[in-house]
Amino acid sequence: MIDTHAHIAMDGFDGGTAAVLARAAAVGVRHVLCVGAGADLAEAQGAVAVAQRWPGTSAICGIHPHEAQGVDAALWAGIEQVCALPEVVAVGETGLDFHYNSSPPADQERVFRDHVRLARRLGKPLSIHTRNAEPDTLRVLRDEGARAVGGVIHCFSGTRDFALQAVLMGFYVSIPGIVTFKKPGELIETVRAVPLDRLLIETDSPFLAPMPHRGQRNEPMFVVETLKKVAEIRGMPLDAAMAATTENAQRLFGPRLQTRLS
Repeated sequence: MIDTHAHIAMDGFDGGTAAVLARAAAVGVRHVLCVGAGADLAEAQGAVAVAQRWPGTSAICGIHPHEAQGVDAALWAGIEQVCALPEVVAVGETGLDFHYNSSPPADQERVFRDHVRLARRLGKPLSIHTRNAEPDTLRVLRDEGARAVGGVIHCFSGTRDFALQAVLMGFYVSIPGIVTFKKPGELIETVRAVPLDRLLIETDSPFLAPMPHRGQRNEPMFVVETLKKVAEIRGMPLDAAMAATTENAQRLFGPRLQTRLS
């Protein structure tokens, strides 16, 4: 299994990053993508530090839409340098969040566009966060030619139609632990509808722990619960779902994901 989105550089995991990765490896997780997308360079640098220290990890770096209001030229120059590092396999998470509107929509869109342009210059895929902003997310991706690099709609919880439109633009759809919840929205239908070769799995740890771990701090070892649910929904053997989602992640993020946790 590959956990394609986990904030494991954040504080608070029991035993620290080494213990988190050991627990993940013990249940069959082979690679973890560590996301650094805070209000400054610290989270991005922390994600890169994880990817540099531990085999079987890579980084995704950028500025979260919640923090878009605070992005100035100096911060953006730092993000550009970090994203160019070989340990960073994707740019993000970036996008639009009109549910919380922690930053003004205009700032979110400006920084989102900057991320897409950066991804295109670097030739790296995008990790997209979107909430209550599906039409605008698609508009920006089309405007900025995001199809050239593709990417993933991470922690997908939107509509089935949005998922299929994203797939047509060359994007993957990453299924989080929400799919195991009692009220998963349209996620069950989305898992059925999206082509198997466009599905990924993730934890988005430390958030959104899947059943039967609701209420706990989420971590990469729990991605197996999401994989089990995806296999159940699609009516396929667990090992086949594992092989497909692992191959998909390697195809999107590149050869670095061949390395294993150790």
